[in-house]
Amino acid sequence: MPAGVACACGLALLCALALSEVAAQTPRAAVPDAAIYDVRDDVRVRMRDGGTVSAIVVRRRAASEPLPTLLWLDIYTDAAAFRARAADIAAHGYVGVIADTRGKRLSPDAIQPYEHEAADAHDVIDWIAHQPWSNGTVGMLGGSYSGFTAWAATKQLHPALKTIAVSAAAIPGQGLPMCNNVFLNANYGWAFYVADGKYLDEKVYSDSGRWERLQSAWFASGLPYRGIDAIDGTPNPLLQRWLEHPAYDAYWQAMVPYRDDFAHIDIPVLTITGYYDDGQVSALEYLKEHYRYRPAAEHYLVIGPYDHLATHWSVKPEVLRGYRIDPVAQFSTPELSYQWMDYVLRGGPKPAMLRGRINYEVMGANEWRHAATLGEMGQRRQRLYFSTRPTTGGAAGEARHLLTAATPVADGFLEQRVDLADHRHQNNTLYYPSPIVEEKSGPPTGLVFVSEPLAQPEVVSGAFAGQLEVSINKRDVDLGVTVFEELPDGRLFHLAYWLGRASFAADRTHRRLLTRGKISRIPFETSLVSRLLGKGSRLLVLADVNKNEYAQVNYGTGRDVSDESSADAGAPLAVRWHSGSYLDLPLDQR
Repeated sequence: MPAGVACACGLALLCALALSEVAAQTPRAAVPDAAIYDVRDDVRVRMRDGGTVSAIVVRRRAASEPLPTLLWLDIYTDAAAFRARAADIAAHGYVGVIADTRGKRLSPDAIQPYEHEAADAHDVIDWIAHQPWSNGTVGMLGGSYSGFTAWAATKQLHPALKTIAVSAAAIPGQGLPMCNNVFLNANYGWAFYVADGKYLDEKVYSDSGRWERLQSAWFASGLPYRGIDAIDGTPNPLLQRWLEHPAYDAYWQAMVPYRDDFAHIDIPVLTITGYYDDGQVSALEYLKEHYRYRPAAEHYLVIGPYDHLATHWSVKPEVLRGYRIDPVAQFSTPELSYQWMDYVLRGGPKPAMLRGRINYEVMGANEWRHAATLGEMGQRRQRLYFSTRPTTGGAAGEARHLLTAATPVADGFLEQRVDLADHRHQNNTLYYPSPIVEEKSGPPTGLVFVSEPLAQPEVVSGAFAGQLEVSINKRDVDLGVTVFEELPDGRLFHLAYWLGRASFAADRTHRRLLTRGKISRIPFETSLVSRLLGKGSRLLVLADVNKNEYAQVNYGTGRDVSDESSADAGAPLAVRWHSGSYLDLPLDQR
């Protein structure tokens, strides 16, 4: 069963991932030695609006002068782990400050994830800058949620904040709890985990059976998504708050830099993410917007064959979801982050692996490559169209059509019909890359397009961007595009995917409903990947309607999807996939 976090679709693995999020980013260390470190774990910092944030501060007693400070602002409160993390920072020659987000640990305030971090990060940095042990310079570290808080701090950029180094940084509203305007069940239980109390509700959140039963029961019921917590039997007020904002509107925009905000972010940034990081969509959104509004930004990317947790780790898994990573892909995220901080805050050398602004490992080639921009990764583009021409191969009963470079001479289409009221069958369940390399398991739902075999090895580097030309008999639809390398032996190597709501595809902030029976042109861009494709391999693209227990079901009425139910399904959804649909293959010419 597919599983994961953020732009993913299962719940069992999500529980395991989030429960180990703190451990993944915290060095294994004993209680800080009181003879070496001064530890203050009862610090309370007053915010401008009257709120309170608690913090742990660790300094080396031998320090004879003010030092730069490295700050984490984190919702995953674990006092022992936070003390060890702060001590590790102090051991590297900095003052370590680990602050809890508002409402956690010693804070008397309400817990409201995402909503106060931009202002609170500014105020914590301001407090640090005025302490006698601070030399007035601060760097922020973080991953996942604390990667989000580091970026949130740049929205109200304090002069003392000189740099951030983040891994798998999240964007609320883009990645989680919705991805491309589709709300996902993968993060449903997370609200209880972080908001049930001052620490973490591990007992409730680790009950993966509860969350799996919930999503299955909700899907089978056909009830509106807004009522999913009634099926669970426990109100989920945070989810209900988020569901009021199906567009990427002012609510979400206030949480992180947005548009012109990026033009003012003049500090160096290090971003680390992975090809199989469920938060990649967020991590790269920060990068692309920073470059867009500040083209000369000193913003470096490191990306390779890592999942969400491995982006944080000192040692990457040798085997990731069945794929053995190349030896050269190994590096230590904490060590690289400290090298980065030394480079920015102490005038040290730039980390050796940052040879370009974009640094990426080519899976299967066992090498790192470097580029100045994302577009430079795969600048030789080959456009491939979703033709109606049948082709051979595939599992028994699987209809295949040619993915071809030939421009369609006339409009043709392939029609897919999906009964949205039928909750016995699900669509688009193969998009999540677990395992990364898999055997064929019978014909998938949706349409399958395959290229001719490669005459020679090719490196693809970048995202598969393209445009879907579809016409439907309803006002809206959620779609998925998944790209595989079909190996000569028939196995499928998962490369990249996209999941999105058609009415928001052109603009996440504004919904534009489709016109029944009229061709709509829907832009898409998959996750980013770099891979050496072998001679004889084919590119295989799966295009499908997203209807499954892992996300909202869009019944196509044009109303708020959270209010739709199977009673709104009406006639089966008819999707005509027109042959003008295409994707651009990003070929790396070096």
